[in-house]
Amino acid sequence: MKKTFYVFSTGVFRRRDNTLYFETEAGERRFIPVEDTAEIMVFGEVEINKRFLEFLSRKEIVLHYFNRDGYYMGTFYPREHLNSGYMTLRQAEHYLNPAKRLLIARRIVEGALRNILRVLKYYRSRGKELTEVIAAIENLNGALEECGDTAALMAVEGNTREYYYRAFDAIIDQHDFVFEARTRRPPQNHLNTLISFGNTLLYTLCLSEIYRTHLDPRIGFLHATNFRRFTLNLDVAEIFKPIIVDRVIFTLLGRRMLTADDFEKGTRGLLLKDRGKRCFVEKLEEKLRTTIQHREIGRSVSYRRLVRLELYKLEKHLMGEKEYIPFVMTW
Repeated sequence: MKKTFYVFSTGVFRRRDNTLYFETEAGERRFIPVEDTAEIMVFGEVEINKRFLEFLSRKEIVLHYFNRDGYYMGTFYPREHLNSGYMTLRQAEHYLNPAKRLLIARRIVEGALRNILRVLKYYRSRGKELTEVIAAIENLNGALEECGDTAALMAVEGNTREYYYRAFDAIIDQHDFVFEARTRRPPQNHLNTLISFGNTLLYTLCLSEIYRTHLDPRIGFLHATNFRRFTLNLDVAEIFKPIIVDRVIFTLLGRRMLTADDFEKGTRGLLLKDRGKRCFVEKLEEKLRTTIQHREIGRSVSYRRLVRLELYKLEKHLMGEKEYIPFVMTW
């Protein structure tokens, strides 16, 4: 499985013949194993040149960059080697047909809600009082079939997450990490900062995986396709947020690997310090490498591979080969 190369320092990306490396201000060099790298995540202040980007394109490595506060800024998306006009037409056809779009969007929300319930039931089995929240979300899950458009689906999904995020306090049970309310740009407390940071990483990971399929990242189904650059990655991420990002957050806080000291007050909100980002990234990568037994294909796959498999299922649905059923975790 290919890996992610993270950069938090200030420095320069350089190319020497058929190798790439990152050189810090102090002159330290980190070589990039190009054959084993799927994407590069840049959080530090770096310099790049055309030769470096040409090499990334040749090696099909996606580069995502973030500002100093950790917010996603953009992506260098190499020439699409699997670009398919046929698949783009199928995506557009399903998006423009209200019934076809609604079917896919409903399945995406269904997958997200069912994975949320899996997470909650997992922690209930470990003594957390979550029965009322689970019952409320199960009622909302039952209302999905009645939704007549994507706006109604988004409303159900939003109400579900409102209940779900309230349950974080019962799961985490730490004074410094209370939920209060969902705030995004900027997040206003420690827990919201972690949620936003983790979701951003998952969005970019999904984008990298889309690059390795025939799908066009600009055409989503749950999230409206408009002047926003990418939407399909936002759709797919909804399914995996509970079982990847949220579980990483619960692990980090449950093991006291992150504390309030890993955050700092920015000009517009609360930010995660570099040590905190590194800690989060390390645990996220560990999660993505973890394998589970996949019942449908009969073998073990990593969490990262699950994202790719989800995209393959979407491709088959769009081509009329097999109806799309979202992945739901079984514990």
